[in-house]
Amino acid sequence: QVQLVESGGGFVQAGGSLRLSCTASGRTISTYAMGWFRQAPGKEREFVATISISGRYTYYAGSVEGRVTVSRDNAKNTVYLQMNSLKPEDTAVYYCAGTTSGATMSSYHYTWWGQGTQVTVSS
Repeated sequence: QVQLVESGGGFVQAGGSLRLSCTASGRTISTYAMGWFRQAPGKEREFVATISISGRYTYYAGSVEGRVTVSRDNAKNTVYLQMNSLKPEDTAVYYCAGTTSGATMSSYHYTWWGQGTQVTVSS
């Protein structure tokens, strides 16, 4: 069983940056692709980014591409989401998740989920 804990969320003004971290315990994440998702109030959870096991392949939602970078450090059992040029519409709870299905945008394929970290962007 893998436990995922997100951190790094907070309150930031539009145009600012945040780096989210997702640290795993219980099992190494080095054999899992990892993803980031977010859910805004009143909206469904949506895909943000995913990264392959090796970190060689990354995929992003169109709404964040160019502003967000996903990375991983398997030695630290941690995945990161660097977010720049933040917009008010980025306000949401951000979740990391792990999958054995390879890097995928579909939340259906993710087995392990963290509790989320709140990101609030003011205009």
